[in-house]
Amino acid sequence: MKKYNLNHLRELESESMYVIREVAAQFDKPVMLFSGGKDSIIMFHLARKAFFPAKVPFPLMHIDTGHNFEEAINFRDDIGKKTGTQVVVRYVQDTIDEGKVTEESGYNASRNVHQTTTLLDALEDLKFDAAMGGGRRDEEKARAKERFFSHRDEFGQWDPKNQRPELWNIFNGRKKMGEHFRVFPISNWTEMDVWQYILMENIDIPSIYYTHKRRVFNRDGVWLAEAPFMQLKPNEKIEERFVRCRTIGDITCTGLTLSTASSLEDIVEEIAATRVTERGGRYDDKRSETAMEDRKKDGYF
Repeated sequence: MKKYNLNHLRELESESMYVIREVAAQFDKPVMLFSGGKDSIIMFHLARKAFFPAKVPFPLMHIDTGHNFEEAINFRDDIGKKTGTQVVVRYVQDTIDEGKVTEESGYNASRNVHQTTTLLDALEDLKFDAAMGGGRRDEEKARAKERFFSHRDEFGQWDPKNQRPELWNIFNGRKKMGEHFRVFPISNWTEMDVWQYILMENIDIPSIYYTHKRRVFNRDGVWLAEAPFMQLKPNEKIEERFVRCRTIGDITCTGLTLSTASSLEDIVEEIAATRVTERGGRYDDKRSETAMEDRKKDGYF
């Protein structure tokens, strides 16, 4: 049974491919951020279509916290081998070892915020002048403020009140020495668009997006995965539940969804019926009302 609007998805596809080609045309050394999550998978799929039959003319890069889901890391490594694309990996652990950031402690400790320092160092060291990410405007209120081409100053910071107009999809990638851009090719996609496109194109995704049995615990209404670095509070207990991921990030902040969706068709139906936002289960967004915007101003994606 057809579960997607072909014309709508092809229009989004065309727009995103145009943005990706503009990045390749305007910047000297672009890179595409890739985590093994569905949005970065979609973005890379679009890049491959945009330059086919040639190879993608830029590398992939992942900022690895060391606290990621094994399934996502394996998918990341496999896709580089299968497509012959260079995958650059930079580790938050190295940033901690160098004394640039301090490891958090306590029940809510996370390395998620430390990705910013590792990312900015990688962009500086490797001289990337544009970094493409899979952020979408429907995800979160801070991301809704982003343009396709998002300028960053020489410190990697973002000013949401000082962005360049993008009339008729004309993008201004001019920058001064030391500045760079973050680019969001799938800005106008929704979560439903992403899943319908994955279904339409039959795109391979990590197994954790489908329902599976996992040892989890509930913290403040969010189901989190058991892991050696996750410290349980006295009132928390490990349970075995059938869960899946709607969005993938650091294990410490990725909420899991109780689900029976075992196919792409099931996932599309589940998303259509849910009243909880995609990031509603992200534990890091619960730190403050402005958590995402504050991090983005500091250089987070």
